[in-house]
Amino acid sequence: MLKELQCSIFRGGTSKGAFIMEEDLPENKEERDQILLKVMGSPDQRQIDGLGGAVSTTSKVAIISKETTEDWDINYTFAQVQIDKPFVSYAGNCGNISSAVGVFALENHLVEISAPITTVRVYNTNTKKIIHEHIPTPNGEITYEGDFSISGVPGTGSKIELEFLNPEGSFTGKLLPTGQTKDMLKIDNYGDVEVSIVDAANPLVYVKAEEIGFKGTETAAMIDADPANLVLLEKIRGAAAVKMGLADNWEEAATVTPGVPKMTIVSAAQTFTTDSGKEIAGNEYDLSIRMMSMQKAHKTIALTGALCTAAACAIPGTIPNEVLGNENVKNELVLGHSDGLISVAMKYKNEDGKIKIESVSSHRTARKIMVGKVFYKG
Repeated sequence: MLKELQCSIFRGGTSKGAFIMEEDLPENKEERDQILLKVMGSPDQRQIDGLGGAVSTTSKVAIISKETTEDWDINYTFAQVQIDKPFVSYAGNCGNISSAVGVFALENHLVEISAPITTVRVYNTNTKKIIHEHIPTPNGEITYEGDFSISGVPGTGSKIELEFLNPEGSFTGKLLPTGQTKDMLKIDNYGDVEVSIVDAANPLVYVKAEEIGFKGTETAAMIDADPANLVLLEKIRGAAAVKMGLADNWEEAATVTPGVPKMTIVSAAQTFTTDSGKEIAGNEYDLSIRMMSMQKAHKTIALTGALCTAAACAIPGTIPNEVLGNENVKNELVLGHSDGLISVAMKYKNEDGKIKIESVSSHRTARKIMVGKVFYKG
């Protein structure tokens, strides 16, 4: 028996997902998760029987409701649907999907449109943080036209600014979850690896590329092509999850906390060739990073990962800060990822040696792809 559900498909930044109103889903979490798995076609490597695109960046769901009493406009819950496992993760937020939440709200008349910019105040339930989404609405109308482009997405679109307010401790409640700027992790069958764990917009674990035999210029395809790479990176990520108290051992981290913390490889800016074949010179950006997403190399970069990296660069003693060089920390940084560049900005204060991150922001494009009903097996 097939059941139906009102659903929209939106692209937000370099991700794509199903947008569903919370009122259309059951309150019971187990029932809700079963529906989301069926809608996406999981568990199945190809997700052939659902909407999922068989990669983590297209196996995402945004659950939306209108806020009626608090000082924000929209409630938004992010769900990462595992591809090959019957599991839905609500750990952390997706910044790219976030960039389409405001547009969805305007399309569905959940927020009144103004001109020339409409600011949608979004409360992310995963992180319990507020995002201000500044959306161009010339003449009081939604537009998807514009000359702004982002790496990893063909063409151009309208330039949306996302401002994450008070992003510290989005998941753990602490900017530095372990209380240290650096930690030493013991990795099974490898040895000690020095990392930094930082939580701003989303928790990330950073390692220097050269410490684990990387150059920092690898494409996503190169990383994924070597099973030994994937095992090592997941061991480090899993060990960091244990250090944060999220898992009992690194092996179970892929199941109990597959998306948090996000594994990130850091190196100095250097000339590299993107996944799409474009050469980028080292003097065009400030810091090189390669990210993992659900145990595979991210094809571009998680927006929350880029924002967290900006914050990490501002904290003396962290690996990103050391690789960047203390003297190079600015309020706006350009990061180089496997398919191009992304610019991120931050506002922070140094209060008697303690860094306070007030906000982190960046720009994305987003657009409506489909509105209708999705059918799934009951």
